[in-house]
Amino acid sequence: IYIFIFLSDWRWQALWWHHFFLLWSITHGQTRYSIPEELKRGSVVGNLAKDLGLGLSDIFDRKLRVASESDEQFFTVDAGKGELVVNDRIDREALCGQSTSCVLPLQVVVEEPLQLHRIEVEIKDINDNSPGFLSNELSLKIAESAAVGTRFPLESATDPDVGTNSLKLYSLSKNDCFSLKIKEMEGGKTVPELVLEKPLDREKKAVHKILLTALDGGNPARSGTSQIIITVLDINDNFPVFERNNYKVTLGEKSVKGAVVLKPKATDADEGLNGQIEFLFGSRTPDFVLSMFDIDALTGEISLKGELDYETVKSYDIDVTAKDKGSPEMEGHCRVQVDVVDFNDNAPEIVLTSQPKPVREDAPNGTVVALISARDFDSGENGKVTLQISKGSPFTLKPSFSNNYALVTSGRLNRENYSQYNVEITATDSGSPPLSSKKTIPVSITDVNDNPPVFSQSSYNVYLKENGVPGSILYSVSASDLDSGENAKISYSILDSKVQDVSVSSYVYINSDNGSIYSMHSFDYEKLKVFQIQVQAKDQGSPSLSSNTTVHVFILDQNDNAPSVIYPSSAALGSLSHQRMPRSAKAGHLVTKVTAVDADSGHNAWISYKLAEATDASLFTVNQFTGEVRTKRAVYEQDESSQRLLIEIRDDGQPVQSSTVTVSILLEDGLHEPILDLEQKVAEPSRKNGRIALYLILSLASVSVLSLVTFVILAVKCIRSSSSSSSCCMRRSDCDDYKNPNRNLQIQLNTDGPIKYVEVLGGDMMSQSQSFRSCMSPMSEYSDFTLIKPSSTTDFKEVISVLDASLPDSTWTFESQQVKTFPFPDPGSAAQWTPGRGRDPEEGGCGGFAFIYLGSPLRRLNSAIPYRKN
Repeated sequence: IYIFIFLSDWRWQALWWHHFFLLWSITHGQTRYSIPEELKRGSVVGNLAKDLGLGLSDIFDRKLRVASESDEQFFTVDAGKGELVVNDRIDREALCGQSTSCVLPLQVVVEEPLQLHRIEVEIKDINDNSPGFLSNELSLKIAESAAVGTRFPLESATDPDVGTNSLKLYSLSKNDCFSLKIKEMEGGKTVPELVLEKPLDREKKAVHKILLTALDGGNPARSGTSQIIITVLDINDNFPVFERNNYKVTLGEKSVKGAVVLKPKATDADEGLNGQIEFLFGSRTPDFVLSMFDIDALTGEISLKGELDYETVKSYDIDVTAKDKGSPEMEGHCRVQVDVVDFNDNAPEIVLTSQPKPVREDAPNGTVVALISARDFDSGENGKVTLQISKGSPFTLKPSFSNNYALVTSGRLNRENYSQYNVEITATDSGSPPLSSKKTIPVSITDVNDNPPVFSQSSYNVYLKENGVPGSILYSVSASDLDSGENAKISYSILDSKVQDVSVSSYVYINSDNGSIYSMHSFDYEKLKVFQIQVQAKDQGSPSLSSNTTVHVFILDQNDNAPSVIYPSSAALGSLSHQRMPRSAKAGHLVTKVTAVDADSGHNAWISYKLAEATDASLFTVNQFTGEVRTKRAVYEQDESSQRLLIEIRDDGQPVQSSTVTVSILLEDGLHEPILDLEQKVAEPSRKNGRIALYLILSLASVSVLSLVTFVILAVKCIRSSSSSSSCCMRRSDCDDYKNPNRNLQIQLNTDGPIKYVEVLGGDMMSQSQSFRSCMSPMSEYSDFTLIKPSSTTDFKEVISVLDASLPDSTWTFESQQVKTFPFPDPGSAAQWTPGRGRDPEEGGCGGFAFIYLGSPLRRLNSAIPYRKN
């Protein structure tokens, strides 16, 4: 008897329409392909580039690749054609088992810019498997007393194929006693049963051999067979009967060994050995079931003896047999279904779909760094995965689809603070208790040129001796850059500026690599005392950044100038000066005054006078500091009429520079002796009586009081009538140059040697800064000067000073170069007093400079302007 189960016509039509709509959905908006299993390697699945809207050049340029969520790479991309092709053998049964739908999700990664596309490949079943039985032969023992209609369950065939290619029907070879029935089980499972149609007669036929055939629905159909050998037993007419034909049990995945699964019960109506029941697993029970469960032969208790794994086997189908000890043996059967309940025993896994790429530190928020996915082999809530990123990092996770995420930037990046981030991602499932895993993704930050070079100092002071060797190094500036690579490479240059109306590049040059500044020639302190160099440090970034600094170069004086005699003026034409002196001159008579100046500064400009040679050394003396030539005694009649003096002028520098002047003095009769210095006059003893002395004392007191009153009146008048440029000894118009004070007050402190003083070189436009005015008598025998009052100054970018001396039979004026102001130097450096514009000695000198004396007597100025200690 053959039983065939066919699909009716309406089912074929429904299947056709299903494939039609599936094809329509693929070609209209979905990236999905359908291929049969077992295709050869290299078989074309579809034109991936065309379906994704990519050109063939994009496959190379954008590095298109296919990533599978499974461990095996079944597909690849033909770079030349843009086609998705089969890369390895695809066995649908191995991938999807008995599932009716078998879809392989693929991720297509396109880089630069980074994009992710999801495609699905449906693997269609082909009829490549025949139905099969566990054994080619099945033995049954049936008592001859078995009643007609009794059913005997047979072994079910299995077919790994699905759909129309799966198992469809069973057929039984032609025989006289048995027919075949199909029993529907829970879950749609079918079990063939052998039905007794006629009573058995062991004496007529003790053994029946029947061929059981299983057929699938493929075209052409495939089949498998198993031979059933039926042995007819003598009467034991009752077989064990189970309380239930089917049992269903759920068992936790983490159940311990020895746990009781089920204890089925069976009874036999017979007595004696025919009623004694023994429990055992069915003869065709698979080995993986036997390795997992055990059954007690006496009680029928089924226990666990292996370790369950939900991810490997989710359900067990066990055939339990109850057999009596009669002759012939009778047996009954039941089926036990053990469903395994999942336990959260698999930690989630984080998979990098694309390797992270370096990120520029100026990358905007939302820049994609890497693509990642998460998976968990557990099911239900145990398989739901959530991702978290470590706090404090400038990155976040952007969900994509089906446990796929993009790692993107979410904050400002700064390579100078962090050149690399180790982003820690934690994956946690929803199980109880939850399991988690971590993965660290290194992200490198690339540099952009966002830091300018920074000098080690905001400005530099360089002190350089004059007369140095050209080409020698002045100073080395240095700058650093927090960037890296080309962005941190620094080149140095000197910005163009003027020094005495000449480009600074004619004075110095700089090594662009190391910042060393070199002199172009030797410097002369008397011509140039200070100048500034603007140095720029520029990096090699794009665009490049730069910063500037100022190098103040102070030229230090060397003693390279000998004193220059400016009086007697005749000495300028030669080494001889002619002077006349009356023979009636007394001791202390001022014969002449030698005045010299030194272009150097500090100690190098301190001048002293010395009488080197003389016709009569006992007659004359020279003041060491003022250069005044006076008589040491009265002139004797026997003294020669012509006296010759050789005066040596020396400075205080190292080495000492000196010059000499020769003074020729002619002693003549008839000349009147000038008024002697009050300090040098010797009071003659009064020989007059006390009355005359009293008159003199009264007269002197009256003159003194009158002089004091006159001086006070003049002083008050001067103070009231003085303006920003007036003085008591000058007309207001004489100092019009001092009406507009300058804002830049420059002070220079001289600590060179025992003399300490400060030069005031400027003034504030809006402040009350003042400078002392010097006023000198046009006909002072000693050329004394007095600081009368403070007054405003005009433009102090030029230091103005006045040298004025009036000596008997001589007047002179001295003017030297103007000197520009410069920033206040190191207190240890020497301050320079520079002579300036002279004024007519007939009007009285007025200078625009002042000295503030801090200590010892003013020695150096004596070399230029004689003074009296008052």
